[in-house]
Amino acid sequence: MSDTTRKILVTSALPYANGPIHIGHLVEYIQTDIWTRFQRMRGHQCFYVCADDAHGTPIMLRARQEGITPEELIEKTHREHQADFADFAIGFDNYHSTHSDENRHYAELIFERNQAAGHIATRKITQAYDPQQEMFLPDRFIKGECPKCGAPDQYGDSCEVCGATYAPTELKNAYSAVSGAKPVEKETEHLFFKLGDFEPMLKQWTHAGHLQEAVANKLDEWFEAGLQEWDISRDAPYFGFEIPGHPGKYFYVWLDAPIGYMASFRNLCDRIGLDFDAWWRPDSDAELYHFIGKDIIYFHALFWPAMLSGAGFRAPTAIYAHGFLTVDGQKMSKSRGTFIKARTYLDHLNPEYLRYYFAAKLGSGVDDIDLNLEDFAQRVNSDLVGKVVNIASRCAGFLAKRFDGRLPASLENPSLHADFVAASEGIAQLYERREFSHAVREIMAWADKANQYIDEKKPWVIAKQEGREAELQAVCGMGIELFRILMAWLRPILPATAQKAEAFLGIEPPGWDSIATPLLDHRIGRFSPLMTRVDPKRVAAMVEASKEDLAAGADAAAPPSAGSIEPIAPTIEYDDFAKVDLRIARIVDATHVEGADKLLQLTLDLGDERRTVFAGIKSAYAPEDLIGRLTVMVANLAPRKMRFGVSEGMVLAAGPGGKELWLLQPDAGAQPGMRVK
Repeated sequence: MSDTTRKILVTSALPYANGPIHIGHLVEYIQTDIWTRFQRMRGHQCFYVCADDAHGTPIMLRARQEGITPEELIEKTHREHQADFADFAIGFDNYHSTHSDENRHYAELIFERNQAAGHIATRKITQAYDPQQEMFLPDRFIKGECPKCGAPDQYGDSCEVCGATYAPTELKNAYSAVSGAKPVEKETEHLFFKLGDFEPMLKQWTHAGHLQEAVANKLDEWFEAGLQEWDISRDAPYFGFEIPGHPGKYFYVWLDAPIGYMASFRNLCDRIGLDFDAWWRPDSDAELYHFIGKDIIYFHALFWPAMLSGAGFRAPTAIYAHGFLTVDGQKMSKSRGTFIKARTYLDHLNPEYLRYYFAAKLGSGVDDIDLNLEDFAQRVNSDLVGKVVNIASRCAGFLAKRFDGRLPASLENPSLHADFVAASEGIAQLYERREFSHAVREIMAWADKANQYIDEKKPWVIAKQEGREAELQAVCGMGIELFRILMAWLRPILPATAQKAEAFLGIEPPGWDSIATPLLDHRIGRFSPLMTRVDPKRVAAMVEASKEDLAAGADAAAPPSAGSIEPIAPTIEYDDFAKVDLRIARIVDATHVEGADKLLQLTLDLGDERRTVFAGIKSAYAPEDLIGRLTVMVANLAPRKMRFGVSEGMVLAAGPGGKELWLLQPDAGAQPGMRVK
């Protein structure tokens, strides 16, 4: 590596301001933070910026649910995100928001420059439209039955059951996830970014070392299919920035989200006096790195460099994609308690446990990593407590009691020390290449050598023998010196523990070059435990608390228009509940009830008979939207004579009322007449 100081700007993907940070998110932020901390230790000028991704339809609807403005929602989430990141020691130099003046400026600038260069097209398209909410629906807000496998309640772009992808118009029995209404098709005018204009540049750029090889090869599939124009506008109502010169049209969230990197850095530049243009102009000597998840590669590796190029800005030096997190070998699961929020983790466990475990798993590729909770406890206890921290605890007591904490003036084993120092550059190169798991293995191998040295020298035996005081001080001093080197190597991964170690040693935070200089004839402080063992009971408590989070989240999901949540009714005996006979029924007819404001008359097929039921669901459903749907009814409810006729049962629905009312809908495979158990 050159001795020249590098200028490095690093980003992580922006977390969406629609919910909390969870441990799956933290894979990326911990990975990025380790790399940036290492670069600073090397003496480089390295800035790490990020921001909340604060625009889009989901945020608009979530705010509406909670009865607050989108601005209030994103501000609340911003505070929560910052607190979680700070407690995990994620060392951002700036954490901003895409809903900012800086982001509006650069979004408009990039759009206008691309428009002036002829890279923006305008044309009319047909989209799904919610007639009740009077809004166009993103694909993820259209649900229905998968056209391939028939699974119900699938999103408008892909099926989570069979994995098929399709257009929302292909969904069967489609409905709006916002209101439940049947979407209609409506024409609208949109703006498009001509991605194909940049195909030659992108083909060259994606294979010029800016991407991992697997990622570059994957992107070749896009080139083979032909680069399509990218829809960059959305219709009102929408929470975002209105497009200049196009009233009622807003920048699509994925246009201004990556621009948030620029906006956050600009905010930092204005705050500390940096020259923004020197970092973003095409001939800049600064390095720009994006750490992202593999699911958003095409936005970052195709659209983003193309937009930047079209607007006269530099492209990224490299984009580093990582895989997903599984827990105990499976996708994170709310029901199993393995969908763990960052705050829930922090309530139970030391954040540096997770930083270390992720580092021990992460490489430079895009493979998924697994958090095995049993292995997690064993590895942290064995490596950090049993190996590294143990070195200091084995030596510090003798130095404090016998030598007033004074280290010897020379090294007991200069050759061993030289071996440790010689390993530093190799470990540095592993950090540089993001081979963190390999770096951890190397560091722990050297920790074993340090413990082996202490085992062979046996300071506890020397301490009992007269006339060996100098030898005792030399051996313990050597042990402390090896501990110092190990903690310096681990500093990017364990910043808080390293800080405690530095306070104990009485030293300033080390740079990588200072590792080679031994700590001699120096007074250290009294040792106190730097890290306690992982308690399996606390891991289990975290999992249980995550299950409780799920239950609490279900309550919190109720729209605010319902007012306060209705209290649970008095308990009943199981035998009472067992009397209720729930059956699958198909709605074969549905009509308005003349003179009734809330009722629809439903004809239900139970397989071997038909029933008439009057249901108070008129505010949420049009009769024509119900015909053919399966639902659940109470089949043994005594007939009830009403002004409009006799109701022969009851259909089940959930929600606060009004438009926010949803009939229960069985999964695919259910048949009329089946009993619900």
